[in-house]
Amino acid sequence: MWLTILLSITTGLMAVNAAPHFIKGIAGEQFPNIWGNSSLRNAIAGTLGLALAVLLGLWADMPAHLAPALAAATAGALLMAVFHGLRGAYRLNTALGLPNPPQE
Repeated sequence: MWLTILLSITTGLMAVNAAPHFIKGIAGEQFPNIWGNSSLRNAIAGTLGLALAVLLGLWADMPAHLAPALAAATAGALLMAVFHGLRGAYRLNTALGLPNPPQE
């Protein structure tokens, strides 16, 4: 069950992290990304992040421990939502010495 919980937390983190990269990327807008801020790089990173989240969710075998898995995935999603809500991607790029795209 602990592996399910760990993988479910990671699934939530990855899915919510992939969402803004994917959305900004397909909208043709820049967003902070350690691989580069361009819309194309964000679209690719978002797509791969969503695919990885699905694979982690499958590996987690969530139906075997549904309630703990959903709680863990929700906790991971909430952590990443707070990170992005506090402009964490911009802060991370700054901390890594990478350029940030213009903020709205």
